[in-house]
Amino acid sequence: MIRFPGRFTFPKYKIVICAASSAAGSSSPDSDLNPYEVLGVSPIEGFEKVKQVYTRKRKEADKRGDEATAALLEKAYDKLMMAQLMNRKKGVTYGSFKVSKDVKYADKQPIVPWGPRFTKSSVQDSRINLAISAVFTAWIVIKRNAEYKPLQFLAFAFVYRIFEKLKAFEPPVSPTFTEEGDPEDNGRGLRMGKRLLRSLALVFGCIAVSSMAYTGLLNIIEYVGSYIPAVIYNNQEVIITTASAVSLYIMASYYR
Repeated sequence: MIRFPGRFTFPKYKIVICAASSAAGSSSPDSDLNPYEVLGVSPIEGFEKVKQVYTRKRKEADKRGDEATAALLEKAYDKLMMAQLMNRKKGVTYGSFKVSKDVKYADKQPIVPWGPRFTKSSVQDSRINLAISAVFTAWIVIKRNAEYKPLQFLAFAFVYRIFEKLKAFEPPVSPTFTEEGDPEDNGRGLRMGKRLLRSLALVFGCIAVSSMAYTGLLNIIEYVGSYIPAVIYNNQEVIITTASAVSLYIMASYYR
């Protein structure tokens, strides 16, 4: 019991409960945290942009070993994530700006888990993808039947491009260490293998679709009883490589 001269008597446990409740209230220092200033983004930016900035800055902080900055970035990102989730049912967060689909439907699994997911690349990355497709298309159009197949190099180039894009969207993982001070793997090799497998699947899926489309076109022409034009029959490699270049540009620039 705590006694005050000429005052009331208060039990100790009641004072402890009041202090704890006030500490858990809105007086928390995190309530004054401005996540946009911490992340360096504008409130009207889409959530995909916020996610990219957070991932990049978090990896830089982890690389420097700056735990304080990493913790602050995580708090800011979590605060924006919770704000998006609270407005998920409304569908609008900042005026006319839509909630990111990754957040709005975070509780729903995609119909095809390994299917392409719409993720628009930056303008610079899209231009790089367009330049790659244009170079290999020009190569096959000029050389026709090249000794080194341009389609092979085109596939390898876009496997790397999609691999790096998937890496940019992968959430950062805080490094952990063993008792001896050695860094643990934390599944890094497994994540890299999954990224590579998905990149290969998306790239060769585009090439397979282009090849089947060409074969389907020939079958349709034969089915209707017409002769296959020589320009189509004699330029199989050109048509498939060009179609693959276009589909790979779309895949690398707008999906992941």
